[in-house]
Amino acid sequence: MPELPEVETVVRDLRPHLVGSRIASLRVSRHRLRQRWLPAWNQLLLGRQVKEIRRRGKWICALLDDDRYLVFHLGMSGQLTIVARELPVQKHTHVIFDLDDGVSQLRFRDIRRFGLVVVVEDQAALEALLDPGKLGPEPFDLKPAYWRRRLTATRRCLKAALLDQRLVAGVGNIYADESLFEAGLPPTQRGSQTSADEADRLRRSIVRVLNRAIARRGSSIQSYVGGEGLQGEYQNEFRAYGRTGEPCPRCDTPIERIRLAGRSTHFCPRCQKKAVRGR
Repeated sequence: MPELPEVETVVRDLRPHLVGSRIASLRVSRHRLRQRWLPAWNQLLLGRQVKEIRRRGKWICALLDDDRYLVFHLGMSGQLTIVARELPVQKHTHVIFDLDDGVSQLRFRDIRRFGLVVVVEDQAALEALLDPGKLGPEPFDLKPAYWRRRLTATRRCLKAALLDQRLVAGVGNIYADESLFEAGLPPTQRGSQTSADEADRLRRSIVRVLNRAIARRGSSIQSYVGGEGLQGEYQNEFRAYGRTGEPCPRCDTPIERIRLAGRSTHFCPRCQKKAVRGR
């Protein structure tokens, strides 16, 4: 699933193409995504200009000139790209927006159809969709006191805590593993057993890892591409995720893999110091 660095890359790629552009026409496939497309949205969107586009967690929010929002979620395999109109439409493309420059299209493609494209009426409706009770702060905005309090209040393992979007928005399986490796903390350690110093170290590690990944345009492992169709490169710099049996870049100990919180979890049993046990 695309995580924060991948979604941020899509937004940065699309921004110069979309902001100021108008939706000239659109087409929607007959295949349902996570949420059904409402036919009334077709007329609402025609002629609307994109005023801004931004990311919140793993969501992409395009503000229109009538104060409605066009909102995207990439789900497991979604791609949101700006392409030339003459390019053949790939299979599994579900929504196409023709832009008023006459040469560009915004296309949403999703093989597994867990993503969505919706229109919301205003800022209040957007906030209801992105319920703060379900979506925590951005990793870059984590306050030390908040993070220590939320982390030490849970008996779940650190890996599960990082995957909980209510605690921190945008972190997924890849960057949870990479952040824990960066911090030198075992994924099985309970949040309640985490010291204030360890919580702060993890908070700083999350930010460093995400910034490095954004600089490398995210990680292309399966279907992910940025908004201009380019793959990411951070997968070439993984230090823990997906490196089972390979030598740790710090100490040469083979990277191990266990299953935590329903997800494959990769770690160095030596660098991530406390004893790590499976379920």
